[in-house]
Amino acid sequence: MHVAILTFDGFNEIDSLVALHILNRIKRADWQISIAAPSASITSMNGVTLDSQMTLEQANEADAVLIGSGRRTAEFVKDAALMSRIRLDPQRQLIGAQCSGALMLAKLDLLRGVPACTDLMSKPWVVAAGVEVLNQPFHAEGNIATAGGCLASQYLAAWVLARMISVNAAREAIEYIAPVGEKEEYVARAMRAIQPYVPRAVAA
Repeated sequence: MHVAILTFDGFNEIDSLVALHILNRIKRADWQISIAAPSASITSMNGVTLDSQMTLEQANEADAVLIGSGRRTAEFVKDAALMSRIRLDPQRQLIGAQCSGALMLAKLDLLRGVPACTDLMSKPWVVAAGVEVLNQPFHAEGNIATAGGCLASQYLAAWVLARMISVNAAREAIEYIAPVGEKEEYVARAMRAIQPYVPRAVAA
């Protein structure tokens, strides 16, 4: 099982790297998490440079794809050549987006009739793209999920773990990263955020 995290120049480190870390709490031979980018390296909004681990085209074949946010998303969605490289299919993939990543999902026509979560700065762009924006940190319909606010990345990662591995795996990953003395509270909040969007057959 392979999860690709689409990451672009100007990316928000919290979105991509927190999800990367939480998802990598699972240690299995068939479990792989990769940073996918349009170029060999990308530089964050705060000057942190990462090497890409896979191309956007390779990410199209992943079992799950998360789209992080960043300062240049509104610019990138106008780049037809770049957008044509992203070909996602909710029939066979879990697809999630963080903050301005919801704008990318909208421009890829993956949010038709589906409300979304995003951050306050990105909200006007997402609304202008014809998407209803919810006042909550996480929402999913079927295989498409969105999260709003940088620290909501934990919910997006937990949802992927619950859907692809198990609810217990999601719970254990959040418990590991939660602050000491607040673990029970953090886990309970994360599970409240995602469980309405996890099929009963998976949650059981």
